[in-house]
Amino acid sequence: MSRMSLEGPVGRNGASGANDSGAAGELPPYAEAVLDVADRIPPGRVMTYGDVAEWLGEGGPRQVGRVMALYGGSAPWWRVVRADGTLLPGHELRALGHYRDEGTPLRERGPAADGHVPRIDMRRARWDGGHGDGAGGEPE
Repeated sequence: MSRMSLEGPVGRNGASGANDSGAAGELPPYAEAVLDVADRIPPGRVMTYGDVAEWLGEGGPRQVGRVMALYGGSAPWWRVVRADGTLLPGHELRALGHYRDEGTPLRERGPAADGHVPRIDMRRARWDGGHGDGAGGEPE
């Protein structure tokens, strides 16, 4: 899948300070691979930054996070998350809207919790990269 947009989830353009791509409009191969994995995550499910790196067999959570920050605007960025299930700082409400629309399992926080923002229920929402919504196998 080829991507023309380099807009990140925070509205940043990949060209603004990131000079690791080739020709204009071309993504680095690792970025393309990360975004392809994000595209495969079914609605209502999530993978952690570390899960994506592990599935690809290269990089780590920080590298995946950097790709998502620079180029993730054209992918379902809300489906690649922190391992503890906290929502992306500064984008909680946008992400929460996506999670609720897709039926992503959430853990509501009590009224004493700071800000009352729920977390993703990682036990129920985490996707292992298998076919469909269940376990086992690799994406097609």
